[in-house]
Amino acid sequence: MSTHAARLLQQGGHHRAHPNGHGITANGAAMRNGLSQGPSDHDHPSVDGRRFRSVLGHFATGVVAITAIDPDTGEPCGLAANSFTSVSLDPPLVAFCVAHTSTSWPRVRAAKTCTVNVLAEHQQPVCAALASKGGDKFAGLDWSESPSGNPVISDALAWIDCSVEAEYPAGDHVIVVARVHQLDTHGDSGPLLFFRGGYGRFHP
Repeated sequence: MSTHAARLLQQGGHHRAHPNGHGITANGAAMRNGLSQGPSDHDHPSVDGRRFRSVLGHFATGVVAITAIDPDTGEPCGLAANSFTSVSLDPPLVAFCVAHTSTSWPRVRAAKTCTVNVLAEHQQPVCAALASKGGDKFAGLDWSESPSGNPVISDALAWIDCSVEAEYPAGDHVIVVARVHQLDTHGDSGPLLFFRGGYGRFHP
């Protein structure tokens, strides 16, 4: 995004893979590992993890909440991510990345469908709740049902009902490609943005 257009005001058959991630991750981190047979690690110097996160953090992203109904318990489940993108128009596909260490993704993955909620600028607490470990992530959250029956979080900018099309192991994450079934806009405020390790909003 051009700085002439906006600035950030920082605020304080399925291919199966290993269980994977929740929480906010450096955008694109999972995209750079494990997808092709390129030069070995011995051909390039190692990259410090902190520097990797710092540099990749300069790419501003939106934030989404990926929600579903756990088929085992009937309770809502979900996780937060900033590695989300549209992939294809025909067929309609989106993608997001989750970490192998997630305890939430296996619950979301077990459902027939999941719903991507595009979070609004005031929904950092929603992001924090869904990025947390353990406990009832939906305690105090208002939500309604999408056509597929998954949580659509109140005031989210948009929702996208989808099902997992494929999963690609990529380093310490998995790239999930999902087919879109239904979608719509929901709220009308600005987006929640993630930039350089903090949250911000779009300011025209």
